[in-house]
Amino acid sequence: MADPHPGDAGSAGGQRLSLPARPAAGRPARLVADGVDPPAGDPVQRRDQRLVDDDRPAGRTARVRGHDRRRVRGAPRGSRRAAPGDEHRPALVHQWGPVPGARGRSGAAAAGPRRVGLVHHPGRVARGRHGPARAVPAAGRPAAGRGRVVKRGRGAVGKTATPGSTPDGPVAVVRDYSLSLVRNGVRSEVLHGIDLEIGRGEVLGLVGQSGSGKSMLALSLLGLLPADSQPQTGGSVVVAGVDMVSAPESQRRAVRRDSLGAIFQDPMTSLNPTMRIGRQIGEVTGDDAVSIGLLQTVGVRDAPARLTVFPHELSGGLRQRVMAAIAVAGRPALVVADEPTTALDVTVQAQLLELLRELRDDFGCSVLLITHDLGVADQIADRLAVLHHGELVEVGPAAAVVRDPQHEYTRSLLAARLTLRMPRDDRFDRATDADDATDTPPAVRLTSVRKEFRVRAGRRRGTTLIAVDGVDLDIPPGESLAVVGESGSGKSTLLRMIAGLEQPTAGSITLHGPGGGPQMVFQDAGSSLTPWLTIGELLGERLRGEHLSRTATRERVVAALGAVGLPPEVADARPGELSGGQRQRVGLARATIVPPTVLLCDEPTSALDTSMARTVLALIRDLRARLGMTVLFVTHDLAVARLMGDRIAVMQQGRVVELGPAEQVIAEPREEYTRTLLAAVPEIVGEVAS
Repeated sequence: MADPHPGDAGSAGGQRLSLPARPAAGRPARLVADGVDPPAGDPVQRRDQRLVDDDRPAGRTARVRGHDRRRVRGAPRGSRRAAPGDEHRPALVHQWGPVPGARGRSGAAAAGPRRVGLVHHPGRVARGRHGPARAVPAAGRPAAGRGRVVKRGRGAVGKTATPGSTPDGPVAVVRDYSLSLVRNGVRSEVLHGIDLEIGRGEVLGLVGQSGSGKSMLALSLLGLLPADSQPQTGGSVVVAGVDMVSAPESQRRAVRRDSLGAIFQDPMTSLNPTMRIGRQIGEVTGDDAVSIGLLQTVGVRDAPARLTVFPHELSGGLRQRVMAAIAVAGRPALVVADEPTTALDVTVQAQLLELLRELRDDFGCSVLLITHDLGVADQIADRLAVLHHGELVEVGPAAAVVRDPQHEYTRSLLAARLTLRMPRDDRFDRATDADDATDTPPAVRLTSVRKEFRVRAGRRRGTTLIAVDGVDLDIPPGESLAVVGESGSGKSTLLRMIAGLEQPTAGSITLHGPGGGPQMVFQDAGSSLTPWLTIGELLGERLRGEHLSRTATRERVVAALGAVGLPPEVADARPGELSGGQRQRVGLARATIVPPTVLLCDEPTSALDTSMARTVLALIRDLRARLGMTVLFVTHDLAVARLMGDRIAVMQQGRVVELGPAEQVIAEPREEYTRTLLAAVPEIVGEVAS
């Protein structure tokens, strides 16, 4: 069947062009030969259908649904959704005609010089699962009810102002906004009296500790407040002319589709676990080549092979990059980035920040960057807003807020930053003289360890991905070894093999020493906690072998929570009711409630604000000194690696390329790759006012 609009395929530049919300009564029809029949009974697309001949001429097209209630040939049964290639046109005048070259039932050519005549009105093609959409706007104006204009040919999708917004005004306006939620049966105020504007082309940094309300403000802007928490709001949150807390869901969905992009803190809860990465990105791009280009832009190595894997087969950093690629694919007017760099190494963090800059500079995109790292915010933000206990305590130009803070809370955030220049605390020194104990076997020994993964590629045999390639390491008892490297370099896979969660393809791993064996603190706290159990039940599971009474178990749980800075009432909450930083602390409490022999930390502070990160690092330090634990600490933060590690191992593409004392590796790196990592560390340039 010939395309009625030749040359239009792919004209949207791989961008999403989906249909606005419609009443459920309308059913779309498919393209039939040279004619199109719109949905029958759709109040938005009423039409007068005329049948020139009630007889059924040989070779004519199938009857359409609506006149004789027959299903369109090829249309899905029982589905009222738009299918790939469906075209919607209001007020069509439809006439039947023969299919060219068709034969009658007797084998003779179909008779009758009938033609199919169509009166074209504004419409659009629904985007299906198997290809990009094609918009068919009327000449000289965009399709009705949409804030998009499509360039013909291979150009990119441009955008007009969404109805209700002003082209030169702010893209988002928050006025006297307050929010309260019900948690554990108690209503508490999360945000109070927020007044904020995000200008077009502006990058606004929102900083604050975990639990200060940053993520709730982001969800308010996206119109995605959790309904089960019974949100009560005051004031307004207007994005592109629509109040995202009080407008109908259809309007909010249209704004999310046309004007908003989101990069969430926990990518595992945002990606569909049942869909391959290529299909999820393809929902936006509609083209594998464009998807591969986006993945390469955000720093994904072996991008073509990554299209065929599921989210759980990627590291946390790679999942975060996939989220970033999906968010920026549609070139939204506002990107809400909720802690987008927490799971990323410093080089990819720099790439993501540069990508956000390009969106602002090249396309006029606004960015709300939510972070607890003032160094990251200082690199990209035009303005900074500091949130403390649900209230904005300081708003101003980024340079002024960072270098001359006016509020005491802002000064405390700056003082708590972990930097490469801060003095190394004596408590980080070796607690034992393991260097002299040559007869003591190492707590962990890795001999020529290699790990390969088979990456499927549809019906093809696929390729082999080498995650760890011939690693040899000895970790003495009581030592803390920090492992650094980019996402995908094999750090997490190495830890999972030591923990027994993965088996090496070749080589051997040997553990020595008494105790509870290896315990792991996972990078992705959200996916490592059972969502239907309370925190008290999760921690209590680790104590079952000690046969404690209910009262004693509760006391141990409360003590473990207190050690990581969480109040006792958290024991009655479920993981979904906690912020990302609080979930990460729960993961650490679960690993240390029974003292382990080897503590395996996979980015344990990546989701924590700086003050809480210091608390957690101090906890790990004290546990190590008190219990004589061996610690293997994986991180992408070189400042944390310097503080936590007696030695630092630098991994690149599955191999250890540099190994040495922490101070020596930081001060005098031998490898160019190590120097690249050090150069990408975000630092605040300039003197900070005291």
